[in-house]
Amino acid sequence: KSETPPNILFNMSDDHTAQAIGAYATVLKELNPTPTIDSLAAEGIRFDNAFCTNAICTPSRACIITGRYNHNNGVFDLGGNIAPESQMLPIQMRRAGYQTAIIGKWHLKQEPNFDYYKVLPGQGNYFDPEFRVQGDQPWPKNTVTHAGQHSSDAITDATLAWFKNQRDPSRPFFVCHQFKAPPDYFENAPRYQSYLADVH
Repeated sequence: KSETPPNILFNMSDDHTAQAIGAYATVLKELNPTPTIDSLAAEGIRFDNAFCTNAICTPSRACIITGRYNHNNGVFDLGGNIAPESQMLPIQMRRAGYQTAIIGKWHLKQEPNFDYYKVLPGQGNYFDPEFRVQGDQPWPKNTVTHAGQHSSDAITDATLAWFKNQRDPSRPFFVCHQFKAPPDYFENAPRYQSYLADVH
């Protein structure tokens, strides 16, 4: 009897150094606690021996989505793109019986080859983010905007909405939940303005 495949929630925060994540027990652990990320690491998988093959966001994403190094997938800078038929990660997950979804930052220009997507165009905006979604018009014309929201909140709300409204409970899920934050220009939600005011 085969085991039930595990559900997979792949969280990605853009340009987020391991030194800023408490689960890796680094010098910033006491200064900037990350209890939610730490609990996810304790209950899931923590990559202790993983390496980035390219320090730029788009090439790194291309490696993840294709399973190939940059000299093989052809993406070397922020202008790179990956055709839908080369997006091996969602293709292979679907072949394995998974329902696939990607929500948040994409930055690979061409249409995501997932069962569901709601992705930021390019780098995306921190506030009032617009998303490209599936619809009756060809990529990239279908868009929705989360007016009045910070991108991190909009991405989280969109992922939760997917679980509530699009999730097929008869299949395991593979969901890429990908934040735009924290890269330049470091625009946090207003509620965090005084978050570290008492830390010296």
